[in-house]
Amino acid sequence: MAMNDMSEGAVLRVDVRAGYRVLTLNRPERMNALDQKTLAALVAAIAEAEADTECRALLLTGTGRAFCAGADLGSLEPGADLGDAIDRGWNVLARKLHTMRVPTVCAVNGIAAGAGANLALGCDIVLAARSAKFVQAFSKIALVPDCGGSWLLPRLVGLGRARALAMLAEPVSAEQAASWGMIWRAVEDESLMSEAEAVAAALATQPTHALVLTRQLLAEGSANTFDAQLDRERDTQRAAGRTADFREGVMAFREKRPAVFDGKP
Repeated sequence: MAMNDMSEGAVLRVDVRAGYRVLTLNRPERMNALDQKTLAALVAAIAEAEADTECRALLLTGTGRAFCAGADLGSLEPGADLGDAIDRGWNVLARKLHTMRVPTVCAVNGIAAGAGANLALGCDIVLAARSAKFVQAFSKIALVPDCGGSWLLPRLVGLGRARALAMLAEPVSAEQAASWGMIWRAVEDESLMSEAEAVAAALATQPTHALVLTRQLLAEGSANTFDAQLDRERDTQRAAGRTADFREGVMAFREKRPAVFDGKP
């Protein structure tokens, strides 16, 4: 298990808790915008968490008044190939979150803009402080949504809202995001971390593999026919039914006691 890195100078703080890890973006002076160094550190920390068999959930948040302002535009070289930069950085990050072997939680502590908004929305369960806002800021600099935003937004809020959010770049409050189904819950600023940590701690005791299979099924559903999705449910349920966690869940139910899951496939 890696040592906790909570040093003030680190661009990313890593806090190892019982059953889960907290990754905190720590560039408050840049609104936690991700330059190449910070992006690489975040990808590495996620990979390290995934490799740790004791880690069964991941919580992502930020310091200061922003969660993440997206890419650090000041670090981009003039004339840089943005497609190449995305392929080597943001797409790697988005794919890791999308396929991670543990459930992910995001505590949006402030503004989440551009790729930073889509980084948050790419997590499984998103809580946001009431003061937080989500902005698809790409059109303001003549770019298009990335970090999975063009896939996530229509599924979360519908195509009509997704088009307006991406084209107009209007901020969405935490409460509005919750009412639209963009996020799970808006909470009071002072209770954000305690509530997010409680969610991560609860997830860390659940049947981890079953939760990840659930994520996969939900992601596939909108692209499948009803019959095709029924087949996928059948096949996935067959796999889930072969796990020790399923046997433990049934036994705990019969014995009228809390189940103790190990989260393994």
